[in-house]
Amino acid sequence: MKRRCGWVGSDLMIVYHDEEWGVPLHDDRRLFEFLLLDSAQAGLSWETILKKRENYRRAFNDFAPETIARYDDEKTKQLLSDPGIVRNRQKIASAVKNACAFLEIQAEYGTFDAYIWQFVGGDTIQNEWRTLSQIPAKTAESEAMSMDLKRRGFGFVGPTICYAFMQAAGMVNDHTVDCYRHAECAALAQRD
Repeated sequence: MKRRCGWVGSDLMIVYHDEEWGVPLHDDRRLFEFLLLDSAQAGLSWETILKKRENYRRAFNDFAPETIARYDDEKTKQLLSDPGIVRNRQKIASAVKNACAFLEIQAEYGTFDAYIWQFVGGDTIQNEWRTLSQIPAKTAESEAMSMDLKRRGFGFVGPTICYAFMQAAGMVNDHTVDCYRHAECAALAQRD
């Protein structure tokens, strides 16, 4: 059996750990997906959001920021009545607001990828944690990201949410050193 960072959880969490978490991500649509999902996760468990991920994909037009940016009151009402997602008015409004700000960053930088990876100097930060308890909830980089995203009009992007996003998008490698994915994600970052 492969060693996994001490993670315990459902098969869904194991698959997420084994296939996605910590893999360097540069596709704008997928980056927006993780940003939207991490924002929705605020105050909830990541497993809760993963279980609703396909519902989010359906409800939020496959995470297309150009479509989400045009959502109106009628679409918001529809989302608020959708039991497949987190029905929080502020989080839904934030998703629309974030889509608008995301598009503005794409216009300014060419890609959201070019913008967001600047917070780690363009390369994955390779951490060497031995235990899960060593992994911080936020860092100076996630605080800088949070501050700039908020300045640009994003919501639900505090430093802890930003750090979770950085972990998900492979901007940091927070697999513990005894986890088989640590070396794999480090190698993926080298090819990146």
